[in-house]
Amino acid sequence: MTDTLSLAVVLVPALIVAIVFHEVAHGWVALALGDPTAKEQRRLSLNPLRHVDPIGTLLVPGFLAVVGGPIFGWAKPVPVMKNRLDNPRYGMMAVAAAGPGTNLLLAAIGAVVLGLVTHGMTAQEMAAPDMLVQGLFYFLLINIFLAFFNLLPIPPFDGSHILEGLLPPRWARVYERLRPIGMLLFVGLIALTWFLPGLGLIENTVGPPVDWAMRKYLALADAVAGG
Repeated sequence: MTDTLSLAVVLVPALIVAIVFHEVAHGWVALALGDPTAKEQRRLSLNPLRHVDPIGTLLVPGFLAVVGGPIFGWAKPVPVMKNRLDNPRYGMMAVAAAGPGTNLLLAAIGAVVLGLVTHGMTAQEMAAPDMLVQGLFYFLLINIFLAFFNLLPIPPFDGSHILEGLLPPRWARVYERLRPIGMLLFVGLIALTWFLPGLGLIENTVGPPVDWAMRKYLALADAVAGG
């Protein structure tokens, strides 16, 4: 129980920060590109209470972390009205990219902080269970995973909006018809991951870029620590 509680203490704040900044980034870019919907609904706030979905932000990722499943979650989506954007097609691409981009920026900041925290530590000290170091490590992992997971070209993920903007208009209209069943596709993806782990859906799609990026961010942390 103590290990589970310690893990939750480390994971929950990191996940909340990652998800809240992800969502607010969507809203700020939408506002900059002509859509004030998020501002009108008071969603351009870093107050977690305005964004946290009790199930998607807390219960689901916490449960998956405890049972060793893939860590992911979601918040209440920041509202974006495509037809209010100055350029709906390319505007939605920029709005969608803002979320993952913000997570990668947060990971870079986390890597620098991790490097500063571990500066001067011996290998033995860094191997010891330090909650701050552990928290920063998970902060990196969560932000990197959320960035690449959300770039999957499956509605309602951010990657679907980016892909839709890249497709020829005729194909984009066909692709857009998948949005009403987006949540079913999402649930189906999670079900396949959970009940058929041998398929390695997450490991073989999101896993390689996450592992690659994690190594780069840890190398940045090492460079800062050794500076």
